[in-house]
Amino acid sequence: MNRLPEDPLRLDCIIRAGIVHSMGGEVFRALGLRGTDIAVVSAEVDGLDDLARPGTVEVDARDLTLLPAFDDAHEHLMEASRNMMLVPVDRARSIEEFLGMVRDAAARSDPGEWVVTSMGWHESGLAENRLPTGAELETAAPRNPVIARRGGHLAVANAEALRAAGAGPDTPDPPGGKYERDASGSPTGVLEGGAVYRVFAHAPELTRSQLAEGLGRGSAEYAALGVGTIREAMINLDELLAYQDAAASDRLKVRVRPMIRVGNELSADDAIAFVRGLGVCSGFGDERLRIWGLKFVLDGGVEGGALEAPYTNNPNNVGHLNWDPADMTRVCADAVQRGWRIGTHAAGDRAVRILLDVYEAVVAEVGPLSPWTLVVEHALLSDATQRERAVKGGFGITVQHALLWNMGSEMLETWGPDRTRDANPLDAWLAAGANLAAGTDTARPINPMTNVWGMATRATKSAGVQGPEHAIQVTTALELYTSRSAQLNCEANRRGTIAPGKVADLVAYPVDPVAVQPDELEQLVPAFTVVAGRATHDPEGRLAI
Repeated sequence: MNRLPEDPLRLDCIIRAGIVHSMGGEVFRALGLRGTDIAVVSAEVDGLDDLARPGTVEVDARDLTLLPAFDDAHEHLMEASRNMMLVPVDRARSIEEFLGMVRDAAARSDPGEWVVTSMGWHESGLAENRLPTGAELETAAPRNPVIARRGGHLAVANAEALRAAGAGPDTPDPPGGKYERDASGSPTGVLEGGAVYRVFAHAPELTRSQLAEGLGRGSAEYAALGVGTIREAMINLDELLAYQDAAASDRLKVRVRPMIRVGNELSADDAIAFVRGLGVCSGFGDERLRIWGLKFVLDGGVEGGALEAPYTNNPNNVGHLNWDPADMTRVCADAVQRGWRIGTHAAGDRAVRILLDVYEAVVAEVGPLSPWTLVVEHALLSDATQRERAVKGGFGITVQHALLWNMGSEMLETWGPDRTRDANPLDAWLAAGANLAAGTDTARPINPMTNVWGMATRATKSAGVQGPEHAIQVTTALELYTSRSAQLNCEANRRGTIAPGKVADLVAYPVDPVAVQPDELEQLVPAFTVVAGRATHDPEGRLAI
């Protein structure tokens, strides 16, 4: 029996399980909780029986397998929560159904009022396997501006929305983005990269109280999927206030580690002033809500990622960069000297190469930095030299198989089969010795076990299996999603494994994920979730904590 020093030991709860995978190399069968923490563990299912006291809650979970709750290294909880209050086109299964939802929303709106859809949809979920067009959105809502964002880097807008944003034939493409145009040069409504935000900026924002309410609903859905902590991949300062409201009112059901956006629309001097003006640095906050660091976006997604070789479907396109490397180096060097950690979106291999140039220049200027101070977000495409440079520089990498799972068909079309097969090569990163942590990046609640299944099989939603040689073991995938992500958050002393002194963040399953075949994990959902010793998901009423 392993226990914290206290005599007599008071336990609030004893959980007896079929098996407990600590993700630290040990296996247990019983846990004792005190307050928010794990106080004692035992390899025997009845090993803690003599520690039961009057009032101790005793949970019989001998038919379940326990793991540490998932630590999602890169997810957009704010966007996922916002999506729940917008037109739910992620439920549509055809273009007509999609347009019908827009039409109904417009009918409930006044003329000129914006119609904004959720962003957690993808054309591969529609029968036609294509984007709706701007003209179709115009027909569905001729009196209302409409913008349908798809993920963080692409959107479709109707003519009313384009007019409201001042986007016409003579409007230049914004930095780091473009307006798709027809033969006459007029925007069609398809927006990529910076153009998405130029148009979306004209849509009304939800109120602070609405966002806080949405965060309560959204975080509960993630908790129901076994998530205990989310590293929030990008928010602005108004959204941080909504997070504070949600935390203060006890609506957040998961821990959140936000990343604050540093916009590429700022000059280097203005970006430095912005960061200095924040008045805090990484680590500010408490266990429920603690700032992780700053977020930069260097290139686009699958449509605009900066590639070394042209896009397969467009030989004139190699993607785009949002930052001048010299400017970004200045801003990052100043930020890390003020105590900030930095995560930078870099999807394409050219973006990864240039980001490594920036990070190496920062280290050359300021000196050695602690692990996980400078992090590459995604690195969907990389080569052996880049992986070696990242390891040598001590830079962290966050990976999200869900991107390949969700957008495999689009990668095949835009990047071609060779690059799609080699996207997100977790085995190669691990073999190189990289600091790796796993996340989701879907801006909608997705089952972490679906992601684990994908990492172990390289299966996708609509493009079959891509690059099976890059698959990793289930146990390794779980480690990336628990103990490695806790390291990314610099909180491995408190989370990521199950041991005395660690916070009681737990998820229980009806089967042992380590023992079953990977294909059994795709739809596996938790029996219950515990965060900080409190039940955040307990549909069968097994817990009284």
